[in-house]
Amino acid sequence: MEKRPLDVVVLSDVHLGTYGCRAKELVNYLKSIAPNILILNGDIIDGWQFSKRYFPVSHIQVIKEIMQLITGGTRVFYITGNHDEMMRRYSDIQVGNFTLTDKLVLEIDNKMTWIFHGDVFDNTTKGSAKILAKLGSSGYSLLIRFNRFVNFILQSLGRERVSISKRVMAGVNRAVSKINDFELIAAELAIEKKYDYVICGHIHQPQKKVIENRNGKVTYLNSGDWVEHLTALEYQHNEWNIFEYNEKDFPANATQEAQPKISVITDQISFYINSLAI
Repeated sequence: MEKRPLDVVVLSDVHLGTYGCRAKELVNYLKSIAPNILILNGDIIDGWQFSKRYFPVSHIQVIKEIMQLITGGTRVFYITGNHDEMMRRYSDIQVGNFTLTDKLVLEIDNKMTWIFHGDVFDNTTKGSAKILAKLGSSGYSLLIRFNRFVNFILQSLGRERVSISKRVMAGVNRAVSKINDFELIAAELAIEKKYDYVICGHIHQPQKKVIENRNGKVTYLNSGDWVEHLTALEYQHNEWNIFEYNEKDFPANATQEAQPKISVITDQISFYINSLAI
């Protein structure tokens, strides 16, 4: 399979170290792309559910593919999220092509793009509510495992797969969005700061839409997740698009071409590292 050259790719909510993580599919995707910049927008490694007893080879392969991109010339920004918040104490460190930060601003083709995970707007991940959020995360992991068992039975009977966990998660996310007005808050703040785009993760809901108020407008994007939706954001040819993984596009034995060398510092893309404070 020939690698697709891309200017920028944004991934979030991979949740390595959990049973719900779709690591094999993500490895396939990473092997298929040659981005100038890769942004890991939070919850890549799940510190809330991390266990020494469960970190399979496919999860290690995800990290290996990211490392190969770094050594091949891709600039990688790791933006911390709530599930990997333990890394926030090391924010704004840079080693070669790798940078760890809490949020990021990209200037691409004279357009300003503000990128952060999004948990800062979610009251369910703060204070005492954080304990309930962690319990809910563990319950969701069990639901994922049950869903896989159900699909194994259905496939054995020649029936189509169902996604119980996606339906439940969608319902939860709708409720959380109503309580916190997640997308609207992010968009209104981005408009106030005069950004052209704002990119989040966190709520596991891929999205691309224009949000407008009396002060202006902004394009809100969400990279979704690699638990249920298997999505990423891709910037190429002056446009952001949502990529959706389809296993039919990734033959099991497809050969991968060598990673091309990339120059990530161009006249079209500049980056600015910010502290966590909004």
